[in-house]
Amino acid sequence: MTPSEPDVPPAGEEIHLPEPSILPMLLAVGITLALIGVTISPILIVLGVGLSVPVLYKWIRSARAELRHLPPS
Repeated sequence: MTPSEPDVPPAGEEIHLPEPSILPMLLAVGITLALIGVTISPILIVLGVGLSVPVLYKWIRSARAELRHLPPS
């Protein structure tokens, strides 16, 4: 590249992939426990909701933290 040529940004947009996480699987387990608890035992409902709520909270917080680190569009 010669000094008279301007710097050209690369074509396309930068692709963002989220970090690998176990949170989606834990949320699925919690929801499954709660749904099974509807037919089997109220204890499973409590366990499922007790697992799902904190996992969902943590997942939303981590997603918001990732969005803060993305470049503005």
